[in-house]
Order: sequence, then C-alpha cells, then structure tokens
Amino acid sequence: MSGHATNLRVKLPLLCALLQLATVLLFAFFVQYDSQTSPRLWHEEEMQLHSKGPLDHDFYPRYPSFQDVHVMVFLGFGFLMTFLKRYSFGGVAFNFLIAAFALQWSILIQGFFHTFRNGKIHVGIESMINADFCAGSVLISFGALLGKTSPVQLLLMAGLEVTLFGINEYILLSLLQVKDAGGSMTIHTFGAYFGLVVSRVLFRPHLDKSRQREGSTYHSDLFAMIGTLFLWVFWPSFNSAVTAHGDDQQRTVMNTYFSLASSTLATFAISALVNRGGQLDMVHIQNAALAGGVIVGTSAEMALTPFGALIAGCVAGLVATLGFRFLTPILAARLKIQDTCGIHNLHGLPGVLGALLGALVAALATPDAYGEGMADVFPLVASGQRSSTRQSLFQLLGLLVSLGMAMVGGILVGAILKMRCLAMPPDGLCFEDEIYWEVPEEHHDGFQVVEALSTEEAGKATQA
Repeated sequence: MSGHATNLRVKLPLLCALLQLATVLLFAFFVQYDSQTSPRLWHEEEMQLHSKGPLDHDFYPRYPSFQDVHVMVFLGFGFLMTFLKRYSFGGVAFNFLIAAFALQWSILIQGFFHTFRNGKIHVGIESMINADFCAGSVLISFGALLGKTSPVQLLLMAGLEVTLFGINEYILLSLLQVKDAGGSMTIHTFGAYFGLVVSRVLFRPHLDKSRQREGSTYHSDLFAMIGTLFLWVFWPSFNSAVTAHGDDQQRTVMNTYFSLASSTLATFAISALVNRGGQLDMVHIQNAALAGGVIVGTSAEMALTPFGALIAGCVAGLVATLGFRFLTPILAARLKIQDTCGIHNLHGLPGVLGALLGALVAALATPDAYGEGMADVFPLVASGQRSSTRQSLFQLLGLLVSLGMAMVGGILVGAILKMRCLAMPPDGLCFEDEIYWEVPEEHHDGFQVVEALSTEEAGKATQA
C-alpha cells in the first residue's frame, strides 16, 4: 500500500546515493584540513611559535559549543517535531535525514564562500559549527512542511536551500559586513520565510481530508516538550558559538540566558490570558518560550544590557504566543500558508524583531560603552570606516536582503518541489507515518488509510 502511494523503494535510495556520491567526489577534490587540523601544519606552527601549546588550539574553546549546537539540531529540533499524533517517526527521523545531508553540503557551499584558498576548502571546528547553523535553518523550513512532503522532496529542498543560505550569508556577513552571531537574520528569518513561501507554493486545497491526523496526543506533546527543553538549555551556546572568546562570548551567553527566561514567563502569562478558563496551551509553551533565544540572535554579543535582554525576551514571548493564537489561522485562511509547526511565530516574527533590535543597539553603540571591545563587536566602526548610524543602516539592509532571498528562493524551490515524480503524499494521507514507515501494530489504522487512498486515487466520495 505504501509503496503504491509513494514509490519510495527506488526514488529515495537513488536520490540518497546520488547526493552522497556527489558529496564524496566534491570532498575528494576540494576539501582538506585547515592548519589547526592538519597533523603536519599544526606541529610546524607549534614549532615556529615556541610559546604555543596544545591548549592554545581552537578546538578546546570551540568544541563544547559545537556539541551543544549539535544536540540542538538533532535532538532539540528532532523531538520538537514529534507533536503530531501519527507522524512522530517522520518528525524525528526526517529531521535526522535532512540534517545529516545538509551539514555535508553546507561544508562545501560555505567553504567555497569563506575558506576557499589555493583551490581548496579548509575545514576545522568552526566549519562544523557553521554547517550545523545552516542545517538548523533548513530544519526551521522543514517545520512549515512537516507531514505534507516526502523525504525525496525534503532532501531536494535541503540541497537547494543550503545553496541559497550560503549565498545569503555571504552577502550579509562578507559583503555588507553586518553582525549576526546568533543568526536572527541569516538563520531564523531566512529559514522561516523560505519555508513559509515553499508551503504557500505547495498549498493543498484539500488538506482538510487529513485534519483528523494533524492534532497531538498527551504523549506526543510530552515528547515535543523534551525537544523544547533541549533547545532552551543549549540556546546560549547556539548564539555564542562563533563569537570572539572572552567578554564577547560571555556577554552573548548572558543576554541569551536572560532573554529566554523572560520569554518563558511571558509565554505562560499570555497563554493563560488568551485561552478561555485560563488554561495553558502546550503548543505555546513548546514554541513561544524559545522565542527569547531568537530575538537576541543579532544583538546578544552587543551591549544590549541585562535589562534590555529581559525586555526583549518579554516582547518575544508575547508576540510569539499571540501569533500562535491569532495569526496562524489568518495565514492559513487568507494567505493559504499552511504552517504545520508555526515557524512564523517562533522564528519568523522574532527573527525580524531580532534584526530590528540589532540595528537599534548598533545605532546606540558608543566608544564609551565599548572601549577597546568595539574592535570585536563592530570592527568597521572601531576603524572609522563606518559610523554607528551607518552600521545600523547596513543591519537593516541585511534584514531586507534575507527576506528577499528567502521569498524569491522559496518560490523557485517550491515550483521545483511540485513535480509529480517526487513522491508527495496524497491530501488524505498527510501527517501519517504509515505511508512511509513500517509502524508497530497498535499504530495501524487500516480503514482510514485505505479510505484516504481510495478517495485520492479514484476521486470518488468515500462510502460510509
């Protein structure tokens, strides 16, 4: 039955083999260890600089942050996707699949833009962190499409989105030289609006046939909450992973820490306020409580101040919770954007607010506030090439570029994913693991599956 509906037996293995073969060949020709990873180059440098020892290696301060980001990508995002009552396998495992491919492909794409020298991409610990960042952006987009797309479509989307992500990131960080350590613009805004536009292009007018599967159960929401807690705990590492060592990294961790705490309280308060009887909604807690990490992604390394971080977190929790309660139904009804995970509320709106906050804090940057630290946070301002106001304008331009790249890219990629040969599930079998997975006996719902397939393929009304 599943093979008849999706024909994955040939398509998925063929696509996986082609993508992995292409990646292996490109790695063989272009990728090599950087000077801190090469067994020859590192020891040559160590001998030239007699004061340099093993503990000076960049691996030691960076690897703990990499571990935390890695946990967020595979466990945090993975379990957050398990809230659908009949799509938990697909949520956590397709997250695993596309992240594993995206991080390989992003090593190549980001490497060509940032570490390509003498015909080679030089990779080290920061390459791994940045690859995980890119994979995180793809997983954000996946949230809008969860349950409505095949693994073939998702792999193809991942390859194309990683390429666009690399171009967008290069424009912002290298050409415009904006500051965005935690990725409010490059990761969250880009990933959210790319995914939303792809979802709009792939709009399903008859998705109501699967509405009975779109909800959650007590235990699926509990599993999703595990993902939330992983993300919440490790988000300070996510925002600070590639910032300069010392005060910059500690300030980023602290601002994120405060913002997450205040967004959590705001989420609980608003969730109880907007629901009749004052009951809390687990969807709000799973998602909006994390918005504090998104909103300070750009500004956390700046002199945001502790009270500024608390205010930012409150605003993020407020906006995200209200978005889930009121805005998501409007997007679905009027704009035909079917956002399964509500990524617009957790990543899109807080990402845009985070970019605006970063521009505001950049405009207020003064030598008195930063001192010698200005060179780490705003090097062009410190060198006199830009004023604080001009840096702020470039921050705003970066936001516009990210939005434009996400929307144009989403339209193009969505059009490609509409091809009939990509094993898209029928309208009546969305949010259903059984179409792609061998599932335990207690999960089977044979009558509903056969009924949905009959309706979809024959185009006839189902007999009661």
